[in-house]
Amino acid sequence: MARGYTQDMTKGSPIRLLLMFSIPMLIGNLFQQLYNMADAIIVGKFVGENALGSVGATGAIGFLFFSLSFGLAAGIGIIISQFFGAGEIDKVKKAIATSLYVMAISALIMGVIGIVAARPVMVMLKTPDVMLDDAVLYLQVTCGGLIAVAIYNGVAAVLRALGDSKTPLIFLAVACIVNVGLDLLFVIVFKMGVLGVAIATVTAQIIAAIGCLVYAWIKVPIFKIPLKECVPDLHIFKQCTFLGLPVALQNAMIAISCIVLQRVVNGFGPTIVAAFTAQTRFEQLVQQPFASLGAAIATYTGQNIGAGKIDRVKKGFWAGTMISTIFSIIMLPVAWLGGETIMRMFTDNQEVIIEGARGIRITSVFYSALGMIYVTRNVLNGSGDVNFAMLSGFVEVGGRVGFAKPLTFVPFIGMLSIWFTTGFTWTLTAVISCIRYAQGKWKEKSIVVQEQPIKETPMEFSQVVVSQET
Repeated sequence: MARGYTQDMTKGSPIRLLLMFSIPMLIGNLFQQLYNMADAIIVGKFVGENALGSVGATGAIGFLFFSLSFGLAAGIGIIISQFFGAGEIDKVKKAIATSLYVMAISALIMGVIGIVAARPVMVMLKTPDVMLDDAVLYLQVTCGGLIAVAIYNGVAAVLRALGDSKTPLIFLAVACIVNVGLDLLFVIVFKMGVLGVAIATVTAQIIAAIGCLVYAWIKVPIFKIPLKECVPDLHIFKQCTFLGLPVALQNAMIAISCIVLQRVVNGFGPTIVAAFTAQTRFEQLVQQPFASLGAAIATYTGQNIGAGKIDRVKKGFWAGTMISTIFSIIMLPVAWLGGETIMRMFTDNQEVIIEGARGIRITSVFYSALGMIYVTRNVLNGSGDVNFAMLSGFVEVGGRVGFAKPLTFVPFIGMLSIWFTTGFTWTLTAVISCIRYAQGKWKEKSIVVQEQPIKETPMEFSQVVVSQET
């Protein structure tokens, strides 16, 4: 019964496993980005480019407030995938129960901070006056819904760690449809502007969170934990924190670097802010195949590290590299030939269209480096080498801070520096991540390896399920 809702990734073709895991998650991520894009498209088309810029100006700081939730969810996923691969089902259940507390506490803390700090932070970023009030409003409402984001990410991380990437897709699809419908209702019919878009987004997130949690509780055997046993395990809590905080700090560092870049963008005025917002929304869409592949690699790595199969981890790395490289090549002509068409989805302002299309072409040249970041980072995270995550975050901060402002003084670059900075930062981070992988330290970072020696012949997954159900 348990196998119907989980996937053992310690056997079989790495390429097939990665693709089979990635595709449902990719569809789900595309749905998620669709409703993010819907926010931008609807306010850009029906409210104006200033409203579009207001939504976009909150992106980096919003990600900063969400970063703790995302990082802790990643830590939970690493632990569960390793315990699952090692056949320690009792510890998987304890980790699931503990994760509920971890995610709830982190979400409440960051949600409150986000609401209180919204205006001072947006002022500090020099958000244009015509966009400031709407940007603050959008950020406060979305931070108020952070608990829903945390619940969804936590449950989804657990399901993916168990090899189930399909269930989160279903609830994201429903949430996407709800979000787009509410966007249109609140903005076009009720004329609520940016506030309507924010409320629609939070409502969709709540639906995804509740649906995913209820489904997992009812349908997934490992989730069926008696209420009296739903108490945090201190040891696993520490492990979640140990693995999750470095990833959270990595995300925070990335967000901070994006905030630095956003401040430079804001200095070029409303037109460039709107162009950068639209280009970034498209870039987020492009990143979804990489992100889906990365999640598959993290789960695949965690399970195989837990099972003591280092060679399969290496094969997974090369399979992921091949897949990401092929996708990067495919996207080049799309970006170069379709830049203006893509931008027209967001706005009718010709100046915004021209600048945004130029940005799309520039960053597309660096997609292969972006893909390698996702592949390498998730092999390292999945193995438990999360301390490098913090270093990786500092590299991104250094790249964006180091490139952003100086490049504006280069005569033939000027305001194009905001897009070249992104590409150069991806390249720098990819090179350092690949060096870390090549050093091989990740082989000894597993929680399972640290707690007990890995057996020469790991227990088969089917044996574990039989013994637990019996």
